Amino acid sequence: MVGAAPDVRHFCRLNAVPLNPQAIIFDAYGTLFDVHSVIRNSGAGIPGDIDALSQLWRQKQLEYTWLRSLMDRYEDFWQITAAALRAAVRQLSIKVTDKQLESLMQAYLAPAAFPEVVSALEALKELPLAILSNGSPAMLAAAVGSNSLRLYFAEIISVDRLKTYKPSARVYALGSETLNLPAGKILFVSSNLWDAAGAKAFGYQVCWCNRSGMQMEDWGFAPDFTVSRLDQIGEILKGRPPR
Repeated sequence: MVGAAPDVRHFCRLNAVPLNPQAIIFDAYGTLFDVHSVIRNSGAGIPGDIDALSQLWRQKQLEYTWLRSLMDRYEDFWQITAAALRAAVRQLSIKVTDKQLESLMQAYLAPAAFPEVVSALEALKELPLAILSNGSPAMLAAAVGSNSLRLYFAEIISVDRLKTYKPSARVYALGSETLNLPAGKILFVSSNLWDAAGAKAFGYQVCWCNRSGMQMEDWGFAPDFTVSRLDQIGEILKGRPPR
């Protein structure tokens, strides 16, 4: 399906999905946490287009996870993130000091949560909630802790257990195994369309949080419904149209 993101209710009718999950798994980076807040909050003094740097840093970070997985040469997400940052500044010919690079890396331990995250989790907290992320255990603990979100999650699951990255089916299986539920009874939530497709291919019910209004790409595994903010999920699960 190509074009603007369809209406949420259209997706529900299209895939005939009963919206009664017994647990919800969230992606972390880009879904709960705004990865671009790192540059916005800690990029002062760095010359050049810091928005372009933030975008390229994220692009390289994801590319490196896929390459490492395909080569079966795992490095944890902290090492991947550092390598991606160095590559991004080189490609953009941005002059930075080692101190500035270290400052950005330390800021990645405390990315800002999106504004609606707490209200979204509050509305869903009667269900078991979990995180399944590429992030290393230390990175996830720091990000969750710095945003005071730990009380909402029954499980925080890192791919580090398997030494590979999304969208490997083995990674998605971690969520189902950890929560001791069939994938079809779990709602997986991600703002990354490739991640949503991987989760759907594995067998989860899937919500894509399309904050930017980007176009849907047809990879054969469409999400069951789409929202523009996480706090719309609770309304949809109650059978109400999103506000």
